[in-house]
Amino acid sequence: MKPAPFEYCRPDTLNEAIELLREFGPDASVLAGGMSLGAMLNMRLVRPAAVVDIKRIPGLEAVIVAGEVRTGATLTQAEALEHDALMHEVPLLALALPWVGHFQTRNRGTLCGSVAHADPSAEMPLVLTTLNGEVELQSVRGTRRLRARDFFVDLMTTVRAHDELLTALVWPTRRPEARHAFVEIAQRHGDFAIVACAVETVVDAQGRVVSLTIGLGGVESRPFVADTAKFIGENACPALAQAIAATTAERVDPKTDFKVSAAYRRALVRSLAAQAIAEAFATRPPT
Repeated sequence: MKPAPFEYCRPDTLNEAIELLREFGPDASVLAGGMSLGAMLNMRLVRPAAVVDIKRIPGLEAVIVAGEVRTGATLTQAEALEHDALMHEVPLLALALPWVGHFQTRNRGTLCGSVAHADPSAEMPLVLTTLNGEVELQSVRGTRRLRARDFFVDLMTTVRAHDELLTALVWPTRRPEARHAFVEIAQRHGDFAIVACAVETVVDAQGRVVSLTIGLGGVESRPFVADTAKFIGENACPALAQAIAATTAERVDPKTDFKVSAAYRRALVRSLAAQAIAEAFATRPPT
């Protein structure tokens, strides 16, 4: 199939793009990489009156490291992987990006585009949520920043207003003592995850858990962050990883779809979470 007719707009400045979103409102779709939008247009799952192509707006591809890490709206996944400072400062992102799509799609797909699309099986929403990062939104009314955990509402649904442009993602810089792990299972490498698990933890010199964040993707209709408070202070060992994973698996509300059942997803959560937590416990923080 081919897309339904639409008006193609290619603004030269950020202000022009924002004005176009104000003008078209809910009838506009934003094009950055187009890895999801292109397919949805061709299948006529979306029929916008206008497509606003922001790819050539100067400055939106920037990575800024200054107390926090800010990645612009048109930064591609491939460019992110090749950015040494970004990969050093956000090590969980460095672990997750090779799981995103394929070499060809990473050359076009963007970090912000994946977050804006809000597929619960995608890696970027999961990593940003796990790290408690933020999204930056701009409109004619000004700029606002929201925690990723407040941004995602439901399946492919966010709190972004129709006239707002997601201009950047804001990531916390790495803690030197933090350890990370990322695992997922999909039908084929590069497919959307059936279940993905991201972990950030800090373990003290005595081997006790100081902090632990576990994020799950592909399980519910938005990224899930586990409650791990009861495990703080425990000895970081494989047995604890198994116990945390079992508790987490009981607390999720997994979905059934054409790929697998809810029960199978729950079993995957138990297995993958145990693997990821144990890997994070065993990893030495980078120097």
